[in-house]
Amino acid sequence: MSKTIKQRTVALVSGALALAVLTACGGAPPATQAPAPAEATPAPAEATTAPQPAEPAAGGETTFVTWYQYDETNTDEKSDERVGNAYLRKTIPMFNEEFKGKYKWVNQPQAWDKMVLNLVAAVQGGGEVPDLMQVGADSVVTTLYQNGAMEDLTDWIKAQPWFSDLDAGAISACTGLDGKIYCVPVAETPQLVFYWSDHFPNGYPKTPEEFMTQAEALKQKNVYAITFFGSTDFDGAATTRFFFTALASFGGGYDDGKGNMLLNTPENVKAVEFIREIVAKGYAPEIVFAGKFQEEEPMKTAEAASFPTGIFGYRYVNPLRAPSGKEYNTKTEKDMLDAIEAGDVKISSFLAPEGKKPSCGLGVTGFIIPKGAKNPDGAKAYINWIMDQRNNADWVIGPGGGVPSLNTTRSAPVFQTAFYKQAIEATAGLCRPWQGTLTNPPEAQKIIATVIYKLIKEDPTADIATELQKAQDEYNRQYAPGS
Repeated sequence: MSKTIKQRTVALVSGALALAVLTACGGAPPATQAPAPAEATPAPAEATTAPQPAEPAAGGETTFVTWYQYDETNTDEKSDERVGNAYLRKTIPMFNEEFKGKYKWVNQPQAWDKMVLNLVAAVQGGGEVPDLMQVGADSVVTTLYQNGAMEDLTDWIKAQPWFSDLDAGAISACTGLDGKIYCVPVAETPQLVFYWSDHFPNGYPKTPEEFMTQAEALKQKNVYAITFFGSTDFDGAATTRFFFTALASFGGGYDDGKGNMLLNTPENVKAVEFIREIVAKGYAPEIVFAGKFQEEEPMKTAEAASFPTGIFGYRYVNPLRAPSGKEYNTKTEKDMLDAIEAGDVKISSFLAPEGKKPSCGLGVTGFIIPKGAKNPDGAKAYINWIMDQRNNADWVIGPGGGVPSLNTTRSAPVFQTAFYKQAIEATAGLCRPWQGTLTNPPEAQKIIATVIYKLIKEDPTADIATELQKAQDEYNRQYAPGS
């Protein structure tokens, strides 16, 4: 599996994997296999036994242990993990030199699809746990929270000098259902819109009304205004890949802030009406419902004018042919970056009704300190080292991916390309985690995608509020707190 394909797969199955660890006794299920329903366990309790002191290393240092999915001893340039491997190979000696006599960093590579499972098993079984682990802070943090596998970092993180520089959306992604902060966000992957500038010469539409006007004009030129992931494929991935951005931009969302699903709201109804109208008027191609990422094809050929997706969606939309006929056909992830640099493709936030701000889904990558860590002081020293401006950009570009959670890092030279500058400007301060406080994201994802697909494709005359209420009730009966 190639690096780019794995990254797409990780994004799709992170929710399923996270909840599956609550009941699994083996590896994660395939991406297309629904995980067994998971029951939420109580919020984290205080450790019943104090962690043992960290083992002393040669030279008087204490050993500081990390779990990454990367292996610094793997020098294979064809490895899926070569970027992360090289990053660790470079930085482990740097950290150890800087903290010589105090901490010695030792990495214990873990299989990317078993890290969460292994940690939960170690915490609950009293086994050896690392001092720090890299995690995706969306559904994974929900699962680790439910299983009492993480230390509460609230007081510590708020006392750090870089805390006030963190993006608010990133902090919310690391916040548990009890309002406490359990992870340190370092990199973000927001949802955004890629669009062909020749099709939208005055920029992407700001309101639904403006969009409809321009969509009709494009239709007269045999161009679709938009393509999007609209199928129920991959256990309802449309829930995160497009539907949340649309609903949230209309002022809606998926939860009530207390762990319950909340779909039947006036804002959500308006958003679904908008998507339904796009489909009914032929402003989006039929292929949006085909699944298997086929919705990307019209963007590649400029037959569709825009494509809302994740920030790294550009890696898969290649080769490209611009409306002018210019070819970007190296068949690498740089195709889209070259088109953006040339000004043929631009990046925007989604539209929003008058008086509302556009919104978007947000994924976050960062660190947790597991329950029972022997050297939490070493972990905190490492986190501060990564959050230092000397080191932060390298981590984001390397094993983190996305854009920095620290606002100051966003001005670093490496983020001054057209791609990063436009992506940051388009999404800064607008995005939030799609699942909110929902405790079973995989099941929520399937239920939400199914009902919206029904309303915009299968039964476009059905009453939207009624169907959203049915889906909301279905989830809450089985998975809401106290159900």
